[in-house]
Amino acid sequence: MSSIPVAVVTGSNKGIGFSIVQALCQQFSGDVYLTARDPGRGQEAVKKLQEKGLRALFHQLDIDDLQSIRALRDFLKEKYGGLDVLVNNAGIAFKMHDTTPFAVQAEVTLKTNFFGTRNVCTELLPLVKPYGRVVNVSSMVSRSALGKCSGELQQKFRSNTITENELVDLMTKFVEDTKKGVHEKEGWPNTAYGVSKIGVTVLSRIQARMLNEERKDDHILVNACCPGWVRTDMAGPKAPKSPDEGAETPVYLALLPSNADGPHGQFVSEKTVQTW
Repeated sequence: MSSIPVAVVTGSNKGIGFSIVQALCQQFSGDVYLTARDPGRGQEAVKKLQEKGLRALFHQLDIDDLQSIRALRDFLKEKYGGLDVLVNNAGIAFKMHDTTPFAVQAEVTLKTNFFGTRNVCTELLPLVKPYGRVVNVSSMVSRSALGKCSGELQQKFRSNTITENELVDLMTKFVEDTKKGVHEKEGWPNTAYGVSKIGVTVLSRIQARMLNEERKDDHILVNACCPGWVRTDMAGPKAPKSPDEGAETPVYLALLPSNADGPHGQFVSEKTVQTW
């Protein structure tokens, strides 16, 4: 078993994820895994880094597929005895003008961005070693979407006692409400992406609380972050930030020094803690 530290970035064959891997290859002293659904695209991305003199390793990961997540879990357990840095970056978004029915957009978006991310955390968080770092890539849209929720929903999503099961029930209810065509009446905003990222931010807050209760002495830090509006296939060419600039805050959180006791359980943008 290797005692080398190990970092994993989900959804990292392009965009912000690729830039996060690139920065970790330069700054993290250990093995860095680039992951992608499609092994061909993943290997191609690894080759791109090789051409820049950087060494990333590849492992297949589709966060929509529990078997794929568990294969990565077993690999990390066997080869490294755990994990030191986990960056949950994989995510999807429908384009603004997409004509797919909203209920379908809601189900598909939440399946990956919330439920897929949660499954990765369920399987991999127990593997995170002392002084490990977990970064869940959320979005500023989660904050604006929160502001558009009913007062009752806002209270729930800001609660310091909400449980993971309660959060899962709320995310499931959003999808069900869109299918019934009552999501606005039920206090939800009109953005599936925004709601999925509310889920990611609140999940991070819950995870931090659980770690404080169950593994306080392990000094693991978990945060949600907003990379900003970044020029990617997802956000389009008009965004002001390059992918490398978008990677700055996630990388900062992934590399918080071992003597840092925060940020933890926070929503971070531009390397600064934001109020939730």
